Amino acid sequence: MTPLIAKLLHAACMVAWWIIRLPFERKTRRNVLRRDAMDGREKLLLLISLTGLGIIPGIYIATGFPAALDQAFSAPRAVFGLVVFVASLALFRATHKALGRNWSVTLQVREEHALITAGVYRFVRHPMYSAFWLWAIAQAFTLQNWLAGPAGLIGFGTLYFFRVGREETLMRETFGAVWDSYAERTPRVIPFLR
Repeated sequence: MTPLIAKLLHAACMVAWWIIRLPFERKTRRNVLRRDAMDGREKLLLLISLTGLGIIPGIYIATGFPAALDQAFSAPRAVFGLVVFVASLALFRATHKALGRNWSVTLQVREEHALITAGVYRFVRHPMYSAFWLWAIAQAFTLQNWLAGPAGLIGFGTLYFFRVGREETLMRETFGAVWDSYAERTPRVIPFLR
């Protein structure tokens, strides 16, 4: 494993992420929205997350900038990061499969929206966020640069901490006591951790 191979494999995982998502984006476009919480705050949070998980690492992979912030390369660390990234892809796919037409990039409720509590949703109530956290952790191990590595943790972490409470409020307003019961028995993003 070399730094270049680690970067290219990380980029391949990033592409795989979007390949997994693409069919679900197409399917959900036809669903009628009942409620859409896309506002300036949501757009800003999505941009911050995209910057940390996509733009900064993309520039680093493509150009090597900022090479002055490179760390001493560790092949075992890069391999570990790639294994974590593959695990995040598997969880990401399972999450999309469980959600089906209920999936959305933003905080939206669709006509005939259902609360999904099966599949990976048995273990955590936000497995998509779990998958993004794994991606961010993988990036920190694989892209061994003081800017590009932790950019995902900062970018996605910002989105997560400013969004998850708002999303849970939306779910509570939509599903009421059913959501409350589900939230009470199911951890937020880490299985078995309450």
